[in-house]
Amino acid sequence: MVTITCDVCKKKIEDFNPGRNFFFYSNFSVCEDCKDSLEYQIKPQVRAKDPYAFDWYEKVVRDTFGKAVQKGKA
Repeated sequence: MVTITCDVCKKKIEDFNPGRNFFFYSNFSVCEDCKDSLEYQIKPQVRAKDPYAFDWYEKVVRDTFGKAVQKGKA
């Protein structure tokens, strides 16, 4: 049995299914709850950005997820 740990909340998930109950962003592994919370934080920034650039989006995701990992919560 494979167990993986969320980088943000440190919750262990057994029998994880990537894309369903566990997600990989850049070099972060996050559970579904943390993913939803962090995407909710990023959404207003993305909607306000014009013109949209994928490089910019990647940086926002990395920065937001990195801060969440340091704090230990989403």
